[in-house]
Amino acid sequence: MLVTLEGIDGSGKSSLHEALRELLSDLNPVFTREPGATWVGDQVRRAIKEQIDPVTEATLFVADHAAHLAKVVRPALAEGRLVISDRYSDSRFAYQSVTLQGIVPDPEGWMRAMHNGWTIVPDKTFLCVLPVDAALTRLKPDTEREHFEKRETLEKVQNNYLEYARRDPGRFVIVDAMLDRQIVAKFVADAIRTEYALGKKKKGHRKK
Repeated sequence: MLVTLEGIDGSGKSSLHEALRELLSDLNPVFTREPGATWVGDQVRRAIKEQIDPVTEATLFVADHAAHLAKVVRPALAEGRLVISDRYSDSRFAYQSVTLQGIVPDPEGWMRAMHNGWTIVPDKTFLCVLPVDAALTRLKPDTEREHFEKRETLEKVQNNYLEYARRDPGRFVIVDAMLDRQIVAKFVADAIRTEYALGKKKKGHRKK
């Protein structure tokens, strides 16, 4: 089972990812992230800091996703493991749809086309949502932020995420990221536990 955590910068999804390590330790999940799970991801983070052109940045993100699937996600799923990823392909669609605006026609369609046929769609995606103003208070000072951590960008990115959730309500679970972190973590952990148990039960029935 593949679970992903999504949300704009400052939404608390990385803190949630860490909290789930303890709350779900008995299930022995594989905790991973994009970018950064492979050496390709390390190069993506370097490219972000150097603010290379948006097309190069976007294609590096796709390369990182491919390496992440090959090296981490697919092997873990093949073993029947629970995989929990801090960011995944939805981050790319939401963010690059904004950063590529005016550079390539239909940025989201372009990004999705590059993923078609080989990516794996998550079983569940927990989308952490909060007012952009609140998210900004959790980030570094404005002069130290990455280019995609600006107010205007984050507002557009969050709107993209909400649109994805509207299109696919069966996969997305919207999480109120303004709630206490412990409450959020317990809610998400309980939901993952339930989904994971249901998934194993369905597989058991199919084997019979």
